[in-house]
Amino acid sequence: MNTDQIACLWKQILIEIGEDPNRPGLLDTPKRIAKMYKEIFRGYDKSQEPVLTIFENDNDGIQYDDIVMDEGTFYSQCEHHCALFSGRYYYGYIANKNIIGLSKVARVVDYFAARLQIQERLGRDIVNYIEEKLQPKGSILILEASHSCKSMRGVKKEGLMRTIVTTGIFRKEPLLETKFISLIK
Repeated sequence: MNTDQIACLWKQILIEIGEDPNRPGLLDTPKRIAKMYKEIFRGYDKSQEPVLTIFENDNDGIQYDDIVMDEGTFYSQCEHHCALFSGRYYYGYIANKNIIGLSKVARVVDYFAARLQIQERLGRDIVNYIEEKLQPKGSILILEASHSCKSMRGVKKEGLMRTIVTTGIFRKEPLLETKFISLIK
């Protein structure tokens, strides 16, 4: 990522919206934005792709065959308006041969959220990545997010968008999806 080029472009944007990029409050703003972009769009940097810690299921005498669950928050940028959308994720899986270190789920969510996204693709990217590495019997991911492109522009309405991605046993056995949803309430 060329932060000097991004800073130069942001200086021009400030001029185009009617601001003076040389006034004291804005003097370093283009550089700060470029530095911020390197952080919030780290999902394009393959060197920052998360490494998943996988443990053998039944390695210590316990064969776990029920829902393993993780939840947390995420922040992303809408690809249509470059506006923030943020919310909560709820991920679950049924172990097959392996289990995953749960902190790694949060790292995967953060990595894929650090791109220009739509919520539907974000969910699919997260599940596909974890499934490829973990190969569970099935996964479920619910994303709930507030989109500032809806609340601060356009219709100017607050509200949550909810998306769900299911694979494997969660698709085949609807009672598992119902059980998972009851766990997050």
